[in-house]
Parts: sequence; C-alpha cells; structure tokens
Amino acid sequence: MRLNISNKFLQRYKIPLPKVAEVPNVNPNNRRFHGKVVVITGASSGIGRACALQFAQMGATVVLSSRRLEMLQEVQKEIEKMNRIAVWNHPSLCVKADIREIEDCKKLIDKTIEAFGRIDVLINNAGISMRANFEELDLKVIKELMDTNFYGTVYCTKFALPHLLKHKGTVVGISSISGLAPLPGRTGYAASKHAMDGFLNTLRLENKRKGLNVMIVHPGFTNSNIRLTALNKDGNPQAESPRDEGKMMSSSRVAEIIAKAVFKRERDLILTPQGRMVVWLRKNFPGVADRILLHEMEKEPDSPLNKE
Repeated sequence: MRLNISNKFLQRYKIPLPKVAEVPNVNPNNRRFHGKVVVITGASSGIGRACALQFAQMGATVVLSSRRLEMLQEVQKEIEKMNRIAVWNHPSLCVKADIREIEDCKKLIDKTIEAFGRIDVLINNAGISMRANFEELDLKVIKELMDTNFYGTVYCTKFALPHLLKHKGTVVGISSISGLAPLPGRTGYAASKHAMDGFLNTLRLENKRKGLNVMIVHPGFTNSNIRLTALNKDGNPQAESPRDEGKMMSSSRVAEIIAKAVFKRERDLILTPQGRMVVWLRKNFPGVADRILLHEMEKEPDSPLNKE
C-alpha cells in the first residue's frame, strides 16, 4: 500500500520508521525447482501468471488453473517458448477449474497427480476484490469474496495436503496487507484475507512436525488486474482501477520474490516498505494507523467512503 506520510507528521508523533531490507533479484536462469511440480490457481493473469512464468523459468513443472482456459493456454504457450529457448523439456498442464466449487478443486489436484505423480508447491493465488461501503453493499458480494478467497484456498489445500506432506512441500497463500490491517471500503476483501491468514497460520502449526512449509505472502497494491475485476456494491466488476497502477510493484517482481522465498522455505512475506510500515503502525500506534488508512482510502477517485 502506498502512503504519503511526511517527515513532519512522523516527527510530531515521534514515530521511528522500521528499516526494510531490499530483496535482491532472483536469477531467472537457474533451475532451483527442477523436478518439482508447482500448482498455481488464478494463473491466467496478474500475480498467478507471473508466478507460472517465474517458476517455469526456474525449472519447475507448472500446473496452471483458472476459470479462463483460453488465457491459461496463452500462458502455457509462453512457457513452451521459454522451454525451446532454454532447450528444456519441462511440461506444463492447464486445468480449467472454479475454486469456489469443491469438485473442481478436487479435479485440479487429481489431474495433477495423474499427470505428474506429485505436488511440491501449491500457490493459492486466485482471488477477487471489492470496493464499496459496507452500508450500501449487497451481501452476495461478501459471499462471493469468501467463497473465492477463503474457501477456494481451503478446498485446494485440503486435497493437495496428503501429496504435499509426502514430499515435505510448501503451501503458499497470496494474502494482502489487508489480511493484517483493516482496509476501509473493502470490508469483504479484508475479511476474506484475515480468514485466509488464520487458516494458514493454524495449518502451519498442525503440520509443524511433519515437514510442511506454509508461507503467507502479503503484497501491497500490485500492478495486476484485481482492481479491474473488483466488485462494486451491486456485485458487478468496477472495470477500472481507482489507483495509479504504474506506481505499484509489478506482478513479475512479486513473483520473483515469491519464488526465492519458496526455495528458502520462508513463512511470512510483506513485500513493500509501505506495507511493513502499515503493519508496524497498526501494532504500535493503532489510532494513528486508523487515521492514515481512512485518509488514504478517502483520497481515491470516487471513493465509496462516507466523508462526514
């Protein structure tokens, strides 16, 4: 999340800024994931698509899943082109699946095992956002977000878990800063990401002695299509972004960081200095954090928040 906070403001409240180390670029030509099978939901665009290309560049066999088969096949063509250039022969698989449906999630995992016999990494990336004041929100929007962001993660993880445990693999959840802090105007999104965080953190503890790694990723605002498909108060896609996408971290950069962190078996990622500052402020100065978050969200063009 990008926040404009002046030094004068920080000095007034005597708030020391946390130091954030830069994450070095991942070498895209290494083969750290050679022989590994990586399943990615929501792989047709955004962070999911970028992860598919990144893990494929690093030698993984990639299973691509989303509701949009034609877009998945376009990503698969890019992977095949990379294979030819690098003289590799890493297969990939496209599985059309709606992660809101239990049977589709089971099908995704079954087809992966049928094709490749193992799963080493599951990236729960598929998700949807919203933008509306809760007072005016149709409740079907909350259900849509919980079914996709939370239950989709639960279903896919449930069916993949026996295979991940067998190979001491990694479950990845693409959460959000709003999984750690409130986000005005996006109640359903924040609720679904808080639920995802709670589920995955508990799953980690249950399987701590079995060798399972659970990693939760908390991006800030990322240059992807999630705001274009975000639902308005009536449940229709808003079709345009209220924010400057060009100033955000790119999906490819997010994917590079995720791939390196999976290889190192890390557990928690907060990807931007602004995101770390929000979490830090929320923990140490919650009242200050609330005022900043509300102010920032009210500044969005056509903000749905009440300004009284």
